[in-house]
Amino acid sequence: MRKNAASPQKRTTQRKPRFAPVTLSEQDGVRYLHFGTEWIQGAMRMRKPDWIELEYAQQMMAWMLFIDQPSRIVQLGLGAAALTKFCRRWYPKSPVTAVELNPSVIDICHSMFKLPIADDLLEIIEGDAGDFVEDRANHGTIDVLQIDLYDATARGPVLDTPEFYRACARCLTREGVATINLFGDHPSYQRNLRAICSAFDVVISLPEVHQGNVVVIGFRQAPSPDFADLYARAAVIRDITKLPAKSWVDGMKSAISAGLPEDR
Repeated sequence: MRKNAASPQKRTTQRKPRFAPVTLSEQDGVRYLHFGTEWIQGAMRMRKPDWIELEYAQQMMAWMLFIDQPSRIVQLGLGAAALTKFCRRWYPKSPVTAVELNPSVIDICHSMFKLPIADDLLEIIEGDAGDFVEDRANHGTIDVLQIDLYDATARGPVLDTPEFYRACARCLTREGVATINLFGDHPSYQRNLRAICSAFDVVISLPEVHQGNVVVIGFRQAPSPDFADLYARAAVIRDITKLPAKSWVDGMKSAISAGLPEDR
């Protein structure tokens, strides 16, 4: 069952949805989601529908290095439902919520990207991500928050203010982790990074991938990374899920060695 977002605390400025057409393409056994442009909004390998095809989306799972069994996983932006399906497969006891503003995206994920029907542990909310994170009922309830909010141009997040990211941080539990998809070579990158740094206790940017995406990890409270332990956890993740988790630890180690972002 699809739910509409409950929004007891409405923002003073509401965004009016302006949806581009949802379009598809296929190449070499991979189905791609677009919003009427050539920019890729999501992907699914037809023979492996629960696999995460795009490298940046794989990096959005870097929270696995820090959290074993999330009490609640939330995705802001559904895309082609790759993260939703992957989390459902590998964390079958963790409630998963996906928030998506465009009803056509939800429909096409069900019909063309094998998104399961909602049940007791899968909630699909048709609503605004900004309203969701500002709702106090969600504050302090989320262990994992995955933020991937792009429009048809696919170049900069549609929600990127310090207020939005602070609301995201308030939704996390004390041990909670957020992963955020940014676009490294776009002018919005530095603005978003500053806003993220103002909201989270520690922020680490993973290396840019070939698509130009940069995944940023935000921690509600500072972790104490033991890299030997992280590499051991990465090896387990790789053995079980086939995700390239060692590269995530390499990227985090490189970022810490270079110095964490200072725009706080």
